[in-house]
Amino acid sequence: MDALTTLDRPCWAVAGPRGPVLTTEPPAAGQRVLAAVGPIREESLGAAAFRRHHGVRRAVMSGAMAGGIASAALVAAMARAGYLGSFGAAGLTAARIEEALTELDRVGAPYAVNLIHSPHEPALERMIVDACLRHGVRTVEASAFLDLTEEVVRYRATGLRREPDGSVATDHRVIAKVSRAEVASVFLRPAPAPLLQRLVGRGAITAEQADLARRVPVADDLTAEADSGGHTDRRPLPVLLPAMLALAEQVARETGTTTARVGAAGGIGTPMAMAAAFAAGAAYVVTGSVNQSCVEADQCAATKELLAAAGVADTVMAPSADMFELGVDVQVLGRGTMFPARARRLYELYRSRDSLADLTTAERTELEERILRRPVVDVWDDTRRFFAERDPSQVSRAEADEKRRMALVFRWYLGLSSTWSSRGEPDRVLDYQIWCGPAMGAFNAWVAGTHLAAPAHRRVADVTDALLHGAAVEARATALRLAGLRLPASASTYRPSPPTDDGPGSVAAHATARALATRENR
Repeated sequence: MDALTTLDRPCWAVAGPRGPVLTTEPPAAGQRVLAAVGPIREESLGAAAFRRHHGVRRAVMSGAMAGGIASAALVAAMARAGYLGSFGAAGLTAARIEEALTELDRVGAPYAVNLIHSPHEPALERMIVDACLRHGVRTVEASAFLDLTEEVVRYRATGLRREPDGSVATDHRVIAKVSRAEVASVFLRPAPAPLLQRLVGRGAITAEQADLARRVPVADDLTAEADSGGHTDRRPLPVLLPAMLALAEQVARETGTTTARVGAAGGIGTPMAMAAAFAAGAAYVVTGSVNQSCVEADQCAATKELLAAAGVADTVMAPSADMFELGVDVQVLGRGTMFPARARRLYELYRSRDSLADLTTAERTELEERILRRPVVDVWDDTRRFFAERDPSQVSRAEADEKRRMALVFRWYLGLSSTWSSRGEPDRVLDYQIWCGPAMGAFNAWVAGTHLAAPAHRRVADVTDALLHGAAVEARATALRLAGLRLPASASTYRPSPPTDDGPGSVAAHATARALATRENR
């Protein structure tokens, strides 16, 4: 086991009296070598082009978790460790986004900001893009898109410039997180001319930027999002990733553009899962669910304890807040909360009734006493005040459409339930909405019995280091198996060491390596 985890030295498998013996020492004369694998650097996993393009040392990214759960502190910790982190801007007020970006400006290392598709509130997309442009954000992670919108194209196009040799360079990078081929296809192609013309017409981009945008894909990188927390189609990664890799190559041939890099997300909660994604051709991998149980995530202690107790089968689908009317679901933690059942009940009422006035007495009582726990009229007053500041058009639309008003009242519960979870509202524990995929349970099983079992010890850079180190160990074990060595699965099951252990692969060793690399980069 130590021979596999000592990544900077070759590992030989030599014949022993009781079977293969793994060693980092060169075989002695007369020893029979069964197989061997060379040194491997954690930084060598994934695509070097991804690391160069984004200015990071490792091809691992922490994906955005909405509502600021992927906090500025979490993103900053990832950036300092040489990873790309995406700030969870979705669902936040302009003031909170401004505060977070101001904090991230001081980090001095690359980071990304989530731009989530908001089909019923386009003003939110515009607000996030405006903030990114003010702060000179170099990368956005576009997620939950059903099609291209003016705002994601505006961000991309305003960063394009013509180089002296005539080529197109970009200061605004787009990482598109997708799970459907039809959505991936529009991000892999240049923006359509009519959309660019509308942007030029309203003065959002220049004619030259529109011309340059016709020559490059909208996205530089495409994240194939498999079975993940939050918005997900629950696609199996071994099916989705090859399809996206093939699609990227096909579109590049058709359009004559550069082939986009394709990364993998969803289900990345163990070293074996991470190694498998890299082995299948992922240029980079994106972690998600596992990060929100970390110290830096903006989740309350009670929620982190629920996450740390989750098993692989403890997730369910429930109606989403931002796409409620479309019937879109998100994957959430089912264990320890009543949110999934209560959210499903709200969608049933929305589908079967045309207005709040159409609810039966029993339905209204159930709604006000068991779910909202407030009179409907009070919830609507709160909702109206909220949108009067955030997006006044929502109020006028709801005043003229009773069905729309009902949707906004129901979304009050769906939206606040995740806030109750992050803030730790004690009287709303059963209503906590906790976005979570099965990777959380896999991670918990992997770290059981180690120092990382406790949320208080889960620092995001240490967790990511441990996963990446374990993936490198697994890559070496796989190479030995492919060479014909009958290696038991347990031999490559790297277990993270406590911070006090200074041995190879320990968290302390990783921290030392990060510090040295940081000094070198300066």
